[in-house]
Amino acid sequence: MPKYFGSKALAITSPVVRLLTLIFLLASLIVITTDSATMKIVFTEVKIRFKNVYSYRYMVSVTVIGLAYTFLQIPFAVHYACTGKRLGAHDGLLKFEFFGDKVISYLLATGVGAAFGATFDLKKNLDDPERLVTGMNIFGSALLSPEIRSKLDDFFNLAYVSAGLLLLGFLCSGVSSIISSLALSK
Repeated sequence: MPKYFGSKALAITSPVVRLLTLIFLLASLIVITTDSATMKIVFTEVKIRFKNVYSYRYMVSVTVIGLAYTFLQIPFAVHYACTGKRLGAHDGLLKFEFFGDKVISYLLATGVGAAFGATFDLKKNLDDPERLVTGMNIFGSALLSPEIRSKLDDFFNLAYVSAGLLLLGFLCSGVSSIISSLALSK
């Protein structure tokens, strides 16, 4: 009886965790791709988006890859939860799921690290604008205005939110990875 209960619990947990992964990754993607800041510096209007920061581009790429893989795996997890049998339970598919979960988890983890690291560094530069202005050779008075600082602060705060959602997606993906490890060991 306990073996059946454990197997049934894993069968139900798998699609739930995959669905949570999907939700967190999708939310992260929506937040980072809609995040922008528009400022007027001297006589030029500048719009900053995720495309302007390489780490955010990487985070978006990793998130899209994670979403595609999760979309691919959800039907298999739902079938397993409904029937108690793995779809195509031969060794090849189980190994694909096992290694795929590992790779996707690691990719998501690197995306989280890149996003948090870049956001931390960029926000730190807002706190030391003289060093930033000297390094960029631009007009310091425009960059120091409270309005611009506020807009950039809001931009980076939303990037933190997106990175946090990606972190939650990574944690759910890690749980999926553990579940696929258990399935392969059986």
